[in-house]
Amino acid sequence: MNKLIVILGPTASGKTELGIELAKRFNGEIVSCDSRQVYKEMDIGTAKPGFKEIQQVPHHLINIVNPDQEFNVAIYKKLAIKTIREIQKRKKIPFLVGGTGLYIQAIVDNIQFPKVKPHHKLRKELEKISAKELFEIYKKLDPRGAKEIEKENKRRLIRAIEVCKVTGKPFSEQKKKGKPLFDILQIGIRLPKDELKKRIEKRVEKMFKRGLEKEVKKLFQKYGFNIPPMQSIGYQEFQGYFKKEKSINKVKEEIKLHTLQFAKRQMTWFKRDKRIKWITNKKEAERLIKEFLSSDC
Repeated sequence: MNKLIVILGPTASGKTELGIELAKRFNGEIVSCDSRQVYKEMDIGTAKPGFKEIQQVPHHLINIVNPDQEFNVAIYKKLAIKTIREIQKRKKIPFLVGGTGLYIQAIVDNIQFPKVKPHHKLRKELEKISAKELFEIYKKLDPRGAKEIEKENKRRLIRAIEVCKVTGKPFSEQKKKGKPLFDILQIGIRLPKDELKKRIEKRVEKMFKRGLEKEVKKLFQKYGFNIPPMQSIGYQEFQGYFKKEKSINKVKEEIKLHTLQFAKRQMTWFKRDKRIKWITNKKEAERLIKEFLSSDC
Protein backbone atom coordinates (compact mmCIF):
# COMPACT_ATOMS: atom_id res chain seq x y z
CA MET A 1 0.00 0.00 0.00
CA ASN A 2 2.71 2.47 -0.98
CA LYS A 3 0.92 3.60 -4.14
CA LEU A 4 0.32 7.25 -4.99
CA ILE A 5 -1.59 8.52 -8.02
CA VAL A 6 -0.90 12.05 -9.29
CA ILE A 7 -3.48 13.87 -11.44
CA LEU A 8 -1.90 16.96 -12.97
CA GLY A 9 -2.37 19.40 -15.81
CA PRO A 10 -2.69 23.10 -16.58
CA THR A 11 -5.20 25.34 -14.85
CA ALA A 12 -8.85 24.84 -15.92
CA SER A 13 -8.08 21.46 -17.57
CA GLY A 14 -10.57 19.57 -15.37
CA LYS A 15 -8.25 18.08 -12.72
CA THR A 16 -10.69 18.60 -9.85
CA GLU A 17 -13.59 16.83 -11.60
CA LEU A 18 -11.42 13.97 -12.88
CA GLY A 19 -9.69 13.57 -9.50
CA ILE A 20 -13.05 13.25 -7.71
CA GLU A 21 -14.43 10.72 -10.22
CA LEU A 22 -11.28 8.58 -10.07
CA ALA A 23 -11.01 8.75 -6.26
CA LYS A 24 -14.63 7.59 -5.99
CA ARG A 25 -14.00 4.78 -8.48
CA PHE A 26 -10.81 3.51 -6.80
CA ASN A 27 -11.53 4.04 -3.08
CA GLY A 28 -9.34 7.10 -2.78
CA GLU A 29 -8.90 10.40 -0.98
CA ILE A 30 -7.67 13.64 -2.51
CA VAL A 31 -4.58 15.56 -1.43
CA SER A 32 -4.68 19.00 -3.02
CA CYS A 33 -1.46 20.08 -4.70
CA ASP A 34 -2.25 23.74 -5.30
CA SER A 35 -0.07 26.49 -3.82
CA ARG A 36 -3.03 28.88 -3.53
CA GLN A 37 -5.85 26.63 -2.34
CA VAL A 38 -3.97 26.20 0.94
CA TYR A 39 -5.13 29.71 1.90
CA LYS A 40 -8.33 30.37 3.81
CA GLU A 41 -10.70 33.13 2.56
CA MET A 42 -9.38 32.78 -1.02
CA ASP A 43 -12.06 30.59 -2.54
CA ILE A 44 -13.39 31.97 -5.83
CA GLY A 45 -10.12 33.28 -7.28
CA THR A 46 -8.31 29.99 -6.57
CA ALA A 47 -11.16 27.85 -8.02
CA LYS A 48 -11.42 25.70 -4.91
CA PRO A 49 -13.69 22.66 -5.09
CA GLY A 50 -17.12 23.53 -3.69
CA PHE A 51 -18.98 22.03 -0.74
CA LYS A 52 -20.79 19.51 -3.02
CA GLU A 53 -17.51 18.27 -4.50
CA ILE A 54 -15.78 17.97 -1.12
CA GLN A 55 -18.75 15.99 0.21
CA GLN A 56 -18.23 13.31 -2.46
CA VAL A 57 -14.61 12.46 -1.53
CA PRO A 58 -12.41 13.49 1.44
CA HIS A 59 -10.11 16.40 0.49
CA HIS A 60 -6.91 17.41 2.30
CA LEU A 61 -4.57 20.45 2.38
CA ILE A 62 -7.22 23.01 1.39
CA ASN A 63 -7.87 26.01 3.71
CA ILE A 64 -5.00 25.29 6.10
CA VAL A 65 -3.29 28.71 6.53
CA ASN A 66 -4.28 32.38 6.65
CA PRO A 67 -3.25 34.51 3.63
CA ASP A 68 -0.69 36.45 5.69
CA GLN A 69 0.99 33.32 7.10
CA GLU A 70 4.34 32.03 5.85
CA PHE A 71 3.89 29.05 3.54
CA ASN A 72 6.27 27.43 1.06
CA VAL A 73 7.08 24.21 -0.77
CA ALA A 74 9.09 22.76 2.14
CA ILE A 75 6.12 23.20 4.52
CA TYR A 76 3.79 21.75 1.88
CA LYS A 77 6.02 18.72 1.31
CA LYS A 78 6.09 17.84 5.02
CA LEU A 79 2.29 18.11 5.35
CA ALA A 80 1.60 16.24 2.10
CA ILE A 81 3.84 13.26 2.96
CA LYS A 82 2.21 12.96 6.39
CA THR A 83 -1.29 13.12 4.82
CA ILE A 84 -0.45 10.59 2.07
CA ARG A 85 0.87 8.10 4.62
CA GLU A 86 -2.24 8.50 6.79
CA ILE A 87 -4.47 7.75 3.78
CA GLN A 88 -2.38 4.68 2.94
CA LYS A 89 -2.71 3.46 6.55
CA ARG A 90 -6.49 3.60 6.08
CA LYS A 91 -6.01 1.18 3.13
CA LYS A 92 -7.15 3.85 0.70
CA ILE A 93 -5.48 5.28 -2.40
CA PRO A 94 -4.11 8.83 -2.15
CA PHE A 95 -4.71 11.00 -5.22
CA LEU A 96 -2.38 14.01 -5.40
CA VAL A 97 -4.37 16.47 -7.53
CA GLY A 98 -3.16 19.87 -8.74
CA GLY A 99 -1.12 21.97 -11.08
CA THR A 100 1.68 23.43 -8.94
CA GLY A 101 4.68 21.86 -10.66
CA LEU A 102 7.25 22.48 -7.93
CA TYR A 103 4.95 21.07 -5.22
CA ILE A 104 4.32 17.94 -7.31
CA GLN A 105 8.04 17.50 -7.99
CA ALA A 106 8.80 17.91 -4.27
CA ILE A 107 6.73 14.77 -3.56
CA VAL A 108 7.46 12.72 -6.69
CA ASP A 109 11.24 13.22 -6.52
CA ASN A 110 11.46 13.69 -2.73
CA ILE A 111 13.29 16.99 -3.25
CA GLN A 112 15.56 18.00 -0.38
CA PHE A 113 15.36 21.77 0.05
CA PRO A 114 18.05 23.87 1.75
CA LYS A 115 17.13 24.72 5.35
CA VAL A 116 17.66 28.46 5.26
CA LYS A 117 15.70 30.67 7.65
CA PRO A 118 13.91 33.72 6.17
CA HIS A 119 16.12 36.81 5.95
CA HIS A 120 13.45 39.47 6.55
CA LYS A 121 15.61 42.53 5.83
CA LEU A 122 16.74 41.10 2.47
CA ARG A 123 13.18 40.04 1.60
CA LYS A 124 11.89 43.55 2.30
CA GLU A 125 14.45 45.01 -0.13
CA LEU A 126 13.71 42.40 -2.82
CA GLU A 127 9.93 42.91 -2.51
CA LYS A 128 10.37 46.44 -3.95
CA ILE A 129 11.92 45.05 -7.15
CA SER A 130 9.93 43.87 -10.18
CA ALA A 131 9.84 40.18 -11.17
CA LYS A 132 11.82 40.99 -14.33
CA GLU A 133 14.67 42.60 -12.33
CA LEU A 134 14.58 39.79 -9.73
CA PHE A 135 15.00 37.24 -12.49
CA GLU A 136 18.08 39.07 -13.81
CA ILE A 137 19.59 39.12 -10.30
CA TYR A 138 18.90 35.41 -9.87
CA LYS A 139 20.32 34.55 -13.31
CA LYS A 140 23.68 36.02 -12.27
CA LEU A 141 23.67 34.11 -8.97
CA ASP A 142 22.44 30.78 -10.37
CA PRO A 143 22.44 30.44 -14.21
CA ARG A 144 21.37 26.77 -14.07
CA GLY A 145 18.50 27.44 -11.67
CA ALA A 146 17.33 30.38 -13.80
CA LYS A 147 16.52 27.94 -16.64
CA GLU A 148 13.99 26.14 -14.43
CA ILE A 149 12.38 28.82 -12.26
CA GLU A 150 9.11 30.61 -13.13
CA LYS A 151 10.28 34.04 -14.32
CA GLU A 152 7.07 35.78 -13.20
CA ASN A 153 6.87 34.20 -9.76
CA LYS A 154 8.22 36.91 -7.43
CA ARG A 155 7.86 34.78 -4.34
CA ARG A 156 9.98 31.91 -5.71
CA LEU A 157 12.54 34.31 -7.16
CA ILE A 158 12.93 36.08 -3.80
CA ARG A 159 13.36 32.76 -1.99
CA ALA A 160 15.92 31.52 -4.53
CA ILE A 161 17.93 34.77 -4.29
CA GLU A 162 17.69 34.64 -0.49
CA VAL A 163 19.13 31.09 -0.39
CA CYS A 164 21.96 32.06 -2.79
CA LYS A 165 22.91 35.16 -0.80
CA VAL A 166 22.66 33.58 2.67
CA THR A 167 24.58 30.38 1.79
CA GLY A 168 26.89 31.79 -0.88
CA LYS A 169 26.00 28.83 -3.15
CA PRO A 170 23.63 28.52 -6.15
CA PHE A 171 20.11 27.51 -5.08
CA SER A 172 19.88 24.78 -7.77
CA GLU A 173 22.96 23.00 -6.35
CA GLN A 174 21.31 22.77 -2.93
CA LYS A 175 18.04 21.32 -4.24
CA LYS A 176 18.63 17.58 -4.49
CA LYS A 177 16.50 14.53 -5.25
CA GLY A 178 16.11 12.05 -2.41
CA LYS A 179 15.22 8.37 -2.29
CA PRO A 180 11.69 7.78 -3.74
CA LEU A 181 9.05 7.71 -1.02
CA PHE A 182 6.17 6.14 -2.96
CA ASP A 183 5.33 3.97 -5.95
CA ILE A 184 3.92 6.68 -8.23
CA LEU A 185 1.74 6.93 -11.32
CA GLN A 186 1.56 10.42 -12.84
CA ILE A 187 -1.41 11.13 -15.12
CA GLY A 188 -1.51 14.39 -17.06
CA ILE A 189 -4.58 15.92 -18.72
CA ARG A 190 -3.85 17.08 -22.24
CA LEU A 191 -6.32 19.41 -23.97
CA PRO A 192 -6.22 21.10 -27.39
CA LYS A 193 -5.11 24.75 -27.01
CA ASP A 194 -8.44 26.12 -28.28
CA GLU A 195 -10.42 24.04 -25.82
CA LEU A 196 -8.21 25.07 -22.90
CA LYS A 197 -8.61 28.75 -23.89
CA LYS A 198 -12.42 28.37 -23.95
CA ARG A 199 -12.39 26.63 -20.57
CA ILE A 200 -10.28 29.40 -19.04
CA GLU A 201 -12.57 32.12 -20.39
CA LYS A 202 -15.66 30.28 -19.15
CA ARG A 203 -14.11 29.77 -15.71
CA VAL A 204 -13.18 33.45 -15.33
CA GLU A 205 -16.71 34.53 -16.31
CA LYS A 206 -18.09 32.10 -13.71
CA MET A 207 -15.73 33.50 -11.05
CA PHE A 208 -17.06 37.02 -11.61
CA LYS A 209 -20.67 35.80 -11.43
CA ARG A 210 -19.88 34.04 -8.15
CA GLY A 211 -18.58 37.30 -6.64
CA LEU A 212 -14.83 37.48 -7.28
CA GLU A 213 -14.79 41.28 -7.03
CA LYS A 214 -16.40 41.14 -3.58
CA GLU A 215 -13.93 38.44 -2.42
CA VAL A 216 -10.89 40.44 -3.57
CA LYS A 217 -12.20 43.69 -2.04
CA LYS A 218 -12.69 42.00 1.33
CA LEU A 219 -9.16 40.51 1.22
CA PHE A 220 -7.64 43.82 0.07
CA GLN A 221 -9.27 45.70 2.97
CA LYS A 222 -7.99 43.10 5.44
CA TYR A 223 -4.49 42.32 4.10
CA GLY A 224 -3.60 44.80 1.32
CA PHE A 225 -1.89 43.68 -1.89
CA ASN A 226 1.66 43.19 -0.57
CA ILE A 227 1.30 39.65 0.78
CA PRO A 228 2.35 36.90 -1.71
CA PRO A 229 -1.12 35.29 -2.24
CA MET A 230 -2.60 38.67 -3.22
CA GLN A 231 0.03 39.01 -5.94
CA SER A 232 -1.26 35.91 -7.73
CA ILE A 233 -3.51 35.73 -10.81
CA GLY A 234 -7.14 36.59 -10.14
CA TYR A 235 -6.20 39.01 -7.35
CA GLN A 236 -3.30 41.21 -8.47
CA GLU A 237 -5.25 42.46 -11.51
CA PHE A 238 -7.70 44.29 -9.21
CA GLN A 239 -5.07 46.73 -7.87
CA GLY A 240 -5.61 49.25 -10.65
CA TYR A 241 -9.38 48.79 -10.47
CA PHE A 242 -9.54 49.74 -6.78
CA LYS A 243 -7.40 52.79 -7.57
CA LYS A 244 -9.96 53.66 -10.29
CA GLU A 245 -7.27 53.30 -12.97
CA LYS A 246 -9.06 50.62 -15.03
CA SER A 247 -12.51 49.17 -15.65
CA ILE A 248 -13.85 45.85 -14.37
CA ASN A 249 -13.92 44.57 -17.98
CA LYS A 250 -10.22 45.33 -18.27
CA VAL A 251 -9.60 43.36 -15.05
CA LYS A 252 -11.55 40.41 -16.47
CA GLU A 253 -9.62 40.41 -19.74
CA GLU A 254 -6.29 40.62 -17.90
CA ILE A 255 -7.19 37.64 -15.70
CA LYS A 256 -8.11 35.60 -18.79
CA LEU A 257 -4.84 36.52 -20.53
CA HIS A 258 -2.64 35.93 -17.46
CA THR A 259 -4.34 32.59 -16.75
CA LEU A 260 -3.74 31.43 -20.32
CA GLN A 261 -0.08 32.49 -20.11
CA PHE A 262 0.22 30.64 -16.79
CA ALA A 263 -1.31 27.47 -18.31
CA LYS A 264 1.36 27.57 -21.04
CA ARG A 265 4.13 27.86 -18.43
CA GLN A 266 2.64 24.92 -16.53
CA MET A 267 2.71 22.75 -19.66
CA THR A 268 6.34 23.74 -20.34
CA TRP A 269 7.20 22.59 -16.79
CA PHE A 270 5.27 19.29 -17.04
CA LYS A 271 6.63 18.39 -20.48
CA ARG A 272 10.11 18.03 -18.97
CA ASP A 273 8.95 15.00 -16.97
CA LYS A 274 8.86 12.03 -19.34
CA ARG A 275 7.27 9.78 -16.67
CA ILE A 276 3.91 11.56 -17.01
CA LYS A 277 1.27 9.52 -18.87
CA TRP A 278 -0.81 11.95 -20.90
CA ILE A 279 -4.52 11.28 -21.36
CA THR A 280 -7.42 12.90 -23.19
CA ASN A 281 -10.34 11.17 -21.42
CA LYS A 282 -11.41 9.41 -18.20
CA LYS A 283 -11.35 5.90 -19.75
CA GLU A 284 -7.63 6.18 -20.49
CA ALA A 285 -7.00 7.27 -16.88
CA GLU A 286 -9.04 4.34 -15.50
CA ARG A 287 -7.10 1.85 -17.63
CA LEU A 288 -3.75 3.24 -16.46
CA ILE A 289 -4.84 3.14 -12.81
CA LYS A 290 -6.14 -0.45 -13.05
CA GLU A 291 -2.81 -1.58 -14.51
CA PHE A 292 -0.86 0.38 -11.90
CA LEU A 293 -2.84 -0.92 -8.92
CA SER A 294 -2.61 -4.54 -10.06
CA SER A 295 1.17 -4.36 -10.54
CA ASP A 296 3.75 -4.92 -7.80
CA CYS A 297 6.05 -2.13 -6.68
